[in-house]
Amino acid sequence: MIWWILLFVLALLLVGLGRRVQRISGMPVGPVVYSDYRQWGRVERTFFSSTHQVSGKPDYLVRSGKIHLPVEVKSSRAPLCGPYSSHVHQLAAYCLLVEDQLGVRPTHGLIKYNDGVFEVEYTPQLKRQLLQVLDAMREDAVAVEVDRSHQESGRCRGCGLQSACGQCLS
Repeated sequence: MIWWILLFVLALLLVGLGRRVQRISGMPVGPVVYSDYRQWGRVERTFFSSTHQVSGKPDYLVRSGKIHLPVEVKSSRAPLCGPYSSHVHQLAAYCLLVEDQLGVRPTHGLIKYNDGVFEVEYTPQLKRQLLQVLDAMREDAVAVEVDRSHQESGRCRGCGLQSACGQCLS
């Protein structure tokens, strides 16, 4: 009988520790219901929206009440001035996919960097911005020539299309 009580207390401690780790790490408290990281040979499905013709796999989905919050994990340090717009749009795409596939609009999502977390509110304005970005990407995909979208010579140095680009900065 005493062993059952000890096992029960240990289980409670482990659950409490798991929630504390989630809070410290910046992850929302709640069960992780989806993970893009391969676990035990299992590969999660890709989300696809036929309405918006976009697909993707968030790193994590955490259930918080009735909603699912997408979490995007980046391996770099957190930018000083807030998350990069490309990361925000990537997270917004996951919010759009969750809304489309699960039928409940996320209120926000998280971008987790090595040294910080940004909570990004999923507003109607962000959704409109994302849809405009997706439209621009579709136009660029069929265009004969596409203009460079940055002013960073470092990105050009690492680009595989550098030799064919007439707008290279390096």
